[in-house]
Amino acid sequence: MNLKLALKSILYPLYEQRIFRNLDFEQTPHHIGVILDGNRRWSKANPSVDGDTSSARGHKAGASKIVSLLDWSEQTQVKVVTLWLLSNQNLHRPADELAPLLKIISDSVQELVSRGRWEIRPVGSMELLPLELQESLKQAALTTKGIPGVVVNVAIGYGGRSEIADAVKSLILDKSKAGLSAPEIAASVNVDEISKHLYTAGLPDPDLVIRTSGEQRLGGFLLWQSAHSEFYFCEAYWPDFRRVDFLRALRAYSERHRRHGI
Repeated sequence: MNLKLALKSILYPLYEQRIFRNLDFEQTPHHIGVILDGNRRWSKANPSVDGDTSSARGHKAGASKIVSLLDWSEQTQVKVVTLWLLSNQNLHRPADELAPLLKIISDSVQELVSRGRWEIRPVGSMELLPLELQESLKQAALTTKGIPGVVVNVAIGYGGRSEIADAVKSLILDKSKAGLSAPEIAASVNVDEISKHLYTAGLPDPDLVIRTSGEQRLGGFLLWQSAHSEFYFCEAYWPDFRRVDFLRALRAYSERHRRHGI
């Protein structure tokens, strides 16, 4: 067993570097969305020395992997990364589970801000979050606005259906303020107009969506924006997601012939 581990420790870095060298950066994605799934299952499958298998431990392990992901994204010329940190449905979890999770998310965002390397853009139903977290996220966006490098959308309290509903509401309100009648507003509703009111307005749609933990579904993530995205499902739980897994996802994407819905 030790010999196998030793061989892996030697061969995997070589394999990883080979994938990296063979990537065609003209064919790699500019915007990736990542569903960071499997934190709780990772904790249960990997007890700590003292037997801790709590959800909070899993979420902390997952949060610590985010900076590595952004490092890998920079190395491979990815321009935008959207991270699904918390769905709006998860806001209905029991308070004793939700409070530690929100604290971990807040600390994780502040860690990204402290690096001073990325522009942080919170996306989601901010009004559903605790006021303290809302203010923290607003400050994160203000502090990092305009920083060159990867744009990082942190999806917190996010749901794809809610985003589309919010976009339509925002569009209607804007047109109403401009004095348009109901029939005129209805006539103005189209794909382009709705896109202008999404949480991610002004950014390109994701080329690639990655989900960890082996689940092969989107669960409502970027429903509108991912209409023509490619998907990559990885068996590893998010805390176990490695650079080689990331590079494999990019390699798989670059080998596909994108039809963009045609």
